[in-house]
Amino acid sequence: MSRRITVSAIGMRSLYTAGDLPSPTVVHIENHLRDQISQVVPDGPDLIVLPEMCDIPANQTSLDRDWLRAYFAERSDRILEMLASLAQQHQCYITYPTLQCASDGTLRNTTLLLDRTGVLMGQYDKCHPTLWELDAGVVPGTEAYVADCDFGRVGFAICFDLNFGSLCARYAQTRPDIVAFSSIYHGGLMQTYWAYACRAHFIGAIAGLGGFVLSPVGERIASSTNYFNYVSTSINLDSAVVHLDYNWERLRAMREKYGVAVRVFDPGFLGSVLISSESDAFTMHDIMAEYEIETLDEYLKRALQHQDNSRLSYR
Repeated sequence: MSRRITVSAIGMRSLYTAGDLPSPTVVHIENHLRDQISQVVPDGPDLIVLPEMCDIPANQTSLDRDWLRAYFAERSDRILEMLASLAQQHQCYITYPTLQCASDGTLRNTTLLLDRTGVLMGQYDKCHPTLWELDAGVVPGTEAYVADCDFGRVGFAICFDLNFGSLCARYAQTRPDIVAFSSIYHGGLMQTYWAYACRAHFIGAIAGLGGFVLSPVGERIASSTNYFNYVSTSINLDSAVVHLDYNWERLRAMREKYGVAVRVFDPGFLGSVLISSESDAFTMHDIMAEYEIETLDEYLKRALQHQDNSRLSYR
């Protein structure tokens, strides 16, 4: 059954503000975030993804401890409460990537997730801070956090995380429908790699570089432009990645029977395709069962088992 949702990614730049004035800074950032989010509200998003450290001034990303201490005290929960109010007003999930100060004085580069009612439902702490973040007192997270939202499962990554295959593999095991990526760094081909490795839609919000939405086979579905720093688009979560081996005739028969009610997208050169249900009458799981179509992961697992059996038989 088609599971279409609308996602938005906003890749706005952080504000440059007077470094010695935390109080006006909080007001400016609050207004800035509200204005940026207002750009995608008309699209009716189910999920809004914001960029890394979205409420930290650009001239403070060196993480000056004294300034941040004053800023945190002035900010308190003000930005969080404002975003919670917007989530409730517009009935959407909102990511809030920020810096938090723990009781021991250490920092966390984190993404908070607000649900449609504005309730804080969870957080992801960046597992792989950069060296300069570590030197500034940012403590690495330990968990690959996946949130169960009403439309599906969402995993999270922040900036430098994208360089570490071990974290990607941990997410791949949890099977998220979406990876929400908040960053200052684009990631290049690693965006495509994570989307395919996790078999998930990839929503990237990159400060100063815009927003990007990729399919589970690495297809760029939509992106921001030089004129607009945001992107909103519809994605279908009722989909699966399957290999073409043993499926050519099954996919053809499926298309002949169901026509436009199913979609097969081939990115080319990959050997795998993305299939999705475009109907409210049946799910992709129903169709795969009808035609005995394996997922890519099931096929690869079967291949490994046959390879192992072959090695044993020739010992």
